[in-house]
Amino acid sequence: MEILAREAKERREHEELCELAAHADESMGRERPEQPDPLRTCYQRDRDRIVHSKSFRRLANKTQVFLAPEGDHYRTRLTHTLEVAQVACAIARSLALNVDLTEAIALGHDLGHTPFGHAGERALRRALAAYRKVDPASREGQRLFRHNEQSVRIVEVLEKDGAGLNLTREVRDGMRCHTDGLRAMTLEGRIVSLADRIAYVCHDIDDAERAGLLREEELPEGPCALLGHSSSKRIATMVHDVVKTSAAAGDIAMSEAVYGALMELRAYLYANLYHQGDAKSEEPKAERVVESLFAYFVEHPGKIPSEYRLHDDPPEIQVADYLASMTDRYAIRMFEELNVPRAWGLRHA
Repeated sequence: MEILAREAKERREHEELCELAAHADESMGRERPEQPDPLRTCYQRDRDRIVHSKSFRRLANKTQVFLAPEGDHYRTRLTHTLEVAQVACAIARSLALNVDLTEAIALGHDLGHTPFGHAGERALRRALAAYRKVDPASREGQRLFRHNEQSVRIVEVLEKDGAGLNLTREVRDGMRCHTDGLRAMTLEGRIVSLADRIAYVCHDIDDAERAGLLREEELPEGPCALLGHSSSKRIATMVHDVVKTSAAAGDIAMSEAVYGALMELRAYLYANLYHQGDAKSEEPKAERVVESLFAYFVEHPGKIPSEYRLHDDPPEIQVADYLASMTDRYAIRMFEELNVPRAWGLRHA
C-alpha cells in the first residue's frame, strides 16, 4: 500500500486541476507560519481544523429557519452547512477546481451565526447599536455585527482559547465573502457563495412544505417550470447550469434565466416565509432573549466566560462574542436562569 504524501498530492493538483484553480502549494499562507503537514495539504488541514472546532459542533443546535421545530428532519445550521459543502464540492469537482479549499470554506462559512438564526443576528446588532448610541438602520449600525465577519473572527482570534485556528488566507477570505455581495479572491470561494444561496432556497422550501407552511403548487410557476418541481430537481438544474455557464465564462456564474428563477424563488420566500407567517411567530421572543442577555452581560462583564475575555476588547464586543457562540437551547437556559424565579428548595437542594 502506497503512502500519498503532501508533496505528491500537491503535484497531483497541478496535473488534475485547471489553471484557474487555487493550488495548495501556491497558497498565500497563514498569519503565523507553520511547518507543513507531511500528509495533508494546507487546505485539507484547514478543513480538518474547522471540523474539529467547538464552533462547528455548536452548529448542530443553532436555528436555520425554524426556531425549535417539532420533528427530527428540519434543517439546523449544521445540516445546512453540510448541504452547502455538498453542492459546492459537486460544482468544484466538475470544474476541476480545488475541492479541499471549497470544502473548507463551505464548512466554515456559518461558524459566526448567532442563536435563533437571522433573528438573533438582528437582535444582537440592535443591542450593539443601542449600546453605542448608533442608528441600527445606518451603514455604521448595519456593520456592527455580521455573521460572515464573526465567522472569520472565530477562526482568527476566538477558537483554541484565543489562539484561533490560523487558517490560510484563501479559506478566511472565502468565509468572509460568502455574503453581503462580496467577491471572494478564489473561484472556490465564489462557488461557496452561490452554493449557499442554492442550498438555502431549495432546502427552506423543503422544510416549509414539511411543516405545512407552503405547498409546491403555491410556488411561482415560472421558476419551478424552469428549475423543477422538487428540491432535488431544482438543485440538479442549478448545479448543472453553474458548471456549464462557468466553464464558458472562465468565472463562477449562472445563466441569466436560471439565476433569475432562483432570485424569484428567494423573493417569494422572503415575502411568504422569512419575514412573516407561522414560522416567524416565535422570533420576537427569541430577539428579546438575545437583547436581555446582552443587557445583563454588559452590566456584569465578570460573568462572561474567560475564553471571551482573553483579548483587550471593549465589553460589548466580549458580550457579542459570547452571545454569538451560544446555541439556541443554551441561550434559553441562560435567560431562564437569569429571569425566571425558582423555588427556594431547588436552589439549595
